[in-house]
Amino acid sequence: MFKQGFLWVIRFIVGGLFIFSGLIKVNDPVGTAIKLEEYFDVFANDIAGFFIYLKPFALELGIFLVVVEVVLGVMLILGVKSRFTVWALTLMILFFTFLTFYSAYFNKVTDCGCFGDAIKLTPWQSFYKDLILLVLISILLLFQIDLPKTSPKWAKVVTIASIVLSFVIAILAVRNLPFIDFRAYKVGVNIPQNMQPSAQLQYSYVMKKDGELVTYDQYPSDESLEFVEMKLLNPDALPKISDFAVWNEDGDFSEEIFTGNKVLILVNSIVKINKSNLDHIDQLVKSLTGSPVQPVFVAAASQEEIDNFVTARGWDVLTLQADATVVKTIIRANPGILVLKEGEILAKYHHNNTPEAGAILDLFMK
Repeated sequence: MFKQGFLWVIRFIVGGLFIFSGLIKVNDPVGTAIKLEEYFDVFANDIAGFFIYLKPFALELGIFLVVVEVVLGVMLILGVKSRFTVWALTLMILFFTFLTFYSAYFNKVTDCGCFGDAIKLTPWQSFYKDLILLVLISILLLFQIDLPKTSPKWAKVVTIASIVLSFVIAILAVRNLPFIDFRAYKVGVNIPQNMQPSAQLQYSYVMKKDGELVTYDQYPSDESLEFVEMKLLNPDALPKISDFAVWNEDGDFSEEIFTGNKVLILVNSIVKINKSNLDHIDQLVKSLTGSPVQPVFVAAASQEEIDNFVTARGWDVLTLQADATVVKTIIRANPGILVLKEGEILAKYHHNNTPEAGAILDLFMK
């Protein structure tokens, strides 16, 4: 009886963590795909070149993995096909443990994306988390004979429903935007304010004196001391946004973007841009020209590529460059639309949901 209860607790913990992790990533499959692309780049350089050929399928693989996470968690808790479920979880956690160890030991991917953007873990924290899960799953594997042999019909129905629901949520998130935005650039955020510390940063200074380490609250004036390191005492006060920048040949335009009413057409790759709704964006840009809202085209591309693109579209707009990673962080669409008022994010739109100019203008009236 004790053994059954013990195994049930492990099933609930492991299954719950997989469901939680999977649901967060089902909410943002594009973010998972971006993380997979990072891993494929690293592995292509360090392990085998064939990983580079997986990059074009990162989104499909990402959706498959996150749905499998959710479904296996549900199956484990409900006792559906326990033997298959435990073996599948074993293979998956071995894969994840390898990824997180590789990232931590070689400092390759600084954020594994285990819980998407909702919970940030350091590489070593991610590895220790997977190590604990590996131990728990190994216990289930060792005592799999004591796991449920059969499951009620309703449990199988719930499993099928979890498969369908997870896929539907993932597809909707890809075709629109994440239902819940955990990133620093979510609606309601004032970008310039979040680029500043929330409080004065405080440091301690570790110095070496006569072979011993001494910590000071202020940098000492004694020149005989040897500097060792400076420690930040309140890391929570660091700026939530530290990577935003837009520019063109005339210089930095970040402050300009934070002034007045702006609609940013964001593109993380002109080569890979989705052209299916560009005609709607054409109409939006045309309608906003001359209005109190300034349309701006921001792309992670060369100035020549940007100029050729806007000329081909017939857009008479301010054009700026940006970092591709920053653009992908801001919005999970290529192209995407960001509405700013004095640097505050009023709205974000996937190109599939390109609004009319009237809807944009109404945002500034609220």
